[in-house]
Amino acid sequence: MPRPAASVAKAAWLRERGMGASVLVAAISTAFGVVLISATGFIDAMLRADPVIGESGTLAFVSGILVVLLVGVAVYVAAIVTANTFSTVVAGRTRRIALMRLIGASARSQRSEVTRQGLAVGFIGALLGLASGTALSAGGIAVLSAVLDLHGVEYAVAQPLLLVPTAIVALTTWAAAFAGSRRVLAVTPLQALGGSVEASHEVVAKRSGRNVAALALFIAGAALLAAGIVGGLLSPLGVVVAFFGGILSFTGLALGATLVMPPVLRLVGRAFGRSAVARLAAENALRYPERSSRMAIGVVMGVTLVTMFAVALETAKAVLAAASGGALPPEFATIIDSFSAIMMALVAVSAVIAAVGLVNLLTLGVVQRRRELGLLRALGLANGQVRRVVLFEAAHITVAAVTTGLVLGIAYGWAGAQSLLGSIPLDPDAAGGGNLVLPAVPVWPVVAIVVAAAILTLVAAVAPTRLATRVAPVEALAE
Repeated sequence: MPRPAASVAKAAWLRERGMGASVLVAAISTAFGVVLISATGFIDAMLRADPVIGESGTLAFVSGILVVLLVGVAVYVAAIVTANTFSTVVAGRTRRIALMRLIGASARSQRSEVTRQGLAVGFIGALLGLASGTALSAGGIAVLSAVLDLHGVEYAVAQPLLLVPTAIVALTTWAAAFAGSRRVLAVTPLQALGGSVEASHEVVAKRSGRNVAALALFIAGAALLAAGIVGGLLSPLGVVVAFFGGILSFTGLALGATLVMPPVLRLVGRAFGRSAVARLAAENALRYPERSSRMAIGVVMGVTLVTMFAVALETAKAVLAAASGGALPPEFATIIDSFSAIMMALVAVSAVIAAVGLVNLLTLGVVQRRRELGLLRALGLANGQVRRVVLFEAAHITVAAVTTGLVLGIAYGWAGAQSLLGSIPLDPDAAGGGNLVLPAVPVWPVVAIVVAAAILTLVAAVAPTRLATRVAPVEALAE
């Protein structure tokens, strides 16, 4: 009998706040990869069954490239969200880790424990995503086959290839947990007397190694992005160079988020007025830039991706219309609009992953700051004022993230369109290429992003605002 009890005790960490959301992120990423691979395979089977185009592998090749890119983007977003989650979880465990250090445990053994938990979370989430993604694919293919009367198309949904995104997500979650747990190495036994410890603005500013690495990545990415734009004036292959430049430059921005986001948060904070609650929320967002940046960067990624694809596709449509003499044929316009809708829906999965990360991190932040919120209530703030502080903090972070994401998305979208379409002559009578493509910003997708951000702020703040006032001030201060 002791063994089951010990096993339950060892698995108790799975019930910690943050772990469930990390499992959900891994499951969404895996299911997304499984559905994309199944959809691509089924389309390929449909093409092979067609006697006319069955021998052409061009569409299958292009769709395969899209699968790799989209799954890669989703895994990239999930990895950063997971790393931020585990970093926040470790901050909340500071006192327990310090106590373990006090009785002789090494920092590396504590980090190994967190990393093993990351592997378990990734494995559980990947398996759930594999099961749900396979079920969705099987159901979708069955419905599509019945509706289109595709009796001659044979495709087996369950196949070994689906284990590839499963393994990638599990290993990426493991690596993200390892990256997010690096702060364990800095926990000292003296911190056993404290609680959640977040790096202050002064400490973050002194991290020269991380800041230099972020700046180097951003400069290298910007150089590749510029090379891709220039190369796009000669050949559409410039988009390949620009793609890697975009990945590197955005990784630099994500790594240096503690330098990029505080100035934006400061500007946004001024827009919320000078009331005591608004000023307190603004100062909370700036006092610990690492915590605020972890919350914001996921939303920045989601908004950037959606805006980038919307701008790139709208710009491509405008360029092709100009190259066709001013207007696209209705059939061609319908195809582009349909493709745009499908791409936006696929990219929205990454935005959902980022939204889950914001809700999770905001909830974790409130749970780990119960003593601070209890002190505010003990000093005289009413429950409604404390709730507004948490709501304003969420609004600060969301507005700053959406604004940053829109600017980055327009810039990256234009760079992608320019590097891909710069060699297409806008004048049908012109002989050469080398054209400057102006960005076309679609209005409705931007409006949808802003509305979705407002809804996200309200949803993300529901649970934390309740948690902020659930515990009595005396109990919160005694923790």
